[in-house]
Amino acid sequence: MAELITVEDADDPRLRDYTALTDVELRRRREPAEGLFIAEGEKVIRRALDAGYAMRSMLLSSKWVDAMRDVIDEFPAPVYAVTPELAERVTGYHVHRGALASMARTPLPSAGHLLSTARRVVVMESVNDHTNIGAIFRSAAALGMDAVLLSPDCADPLYRRSVKVSMGAVFSVPYARLEPWPHALETVREAGFDLLALTPDATAVTLDTAAPHRRERVALMLGAEGTGLSPRALRAADERVRIPMAHGVDSLNVGAAAAVAFYAVTSGRPVD
Repeated sequence: MAELITVEDADDPRLRDYTALTDVELRRRREPAEGLFIAEGEKVIRRALDAGYAMRSMLLSSKWVDAMRDVIDEFPAPVYAVTPELAERVTGYHVHRGALASMARTPLPSAGHLLSTARRVVVMESVNDHTNIGAIFRSAAALGMDAVLLSPDCADPLYRRSVKVSMGAVFSVPYARLEPWPHALETVREAGFDLLALTPDATAVTLDTAAPHRRERVALMLGAEGTGLSPRALRAADERVRIPMAHGVDSLNVGAAAAVAFYAVTSGRPVD
């Protein structure tokens, strides 16, 4: 059973995991280095625990203690009860959901390990916006993609904003870093995957024409918002594919485009 501790001092060192959550650069450095990430909100905390992540501690406003009582009773980690005002002073923002948990990271699997059992994967290059990362993971989970591979410069899927936007889907889809980039794309091809690069280029074939759902193994490549896939990544692809646009619209947000493309890739495939 966890220990419930009332804290009244924002400078209490026991709250260090939760300090300055709005300082993106600080948290990007600290969290991977210290082996932690922050789960925000009751549903996300529960999903992290269900996925097997160990809880380091939990920060709760008093009205959330009863709602999280079963978690408090089951997991032996300190639980810090604070006022909403103190939570805001510590974190740097108003904690609307009233519950935060510091979770311990686990080692990432290798790309080769994920490729050995997957049939439908998404490969992201330089997607460094945490909201887009979270949205893509949520769509990947919902639409039955097997794994996510990230170039070394992609944003951290376990950053608080990514986790929150994905509603915990980052815990459901296994992921790995694919490096060295872009040479490691050859590893994906050698594992039997067709590399399909998603681009708004009018010379690319439409997804319907490419018929990815009929292929044995597909790796769908996505680039960053605005810039898209780099020339090197495009050259490494087996085929360039596009989503047909109407009314003069040239492209979709990468998160929306990913959802459309994932459906095309997994269409007709049973989803658990």
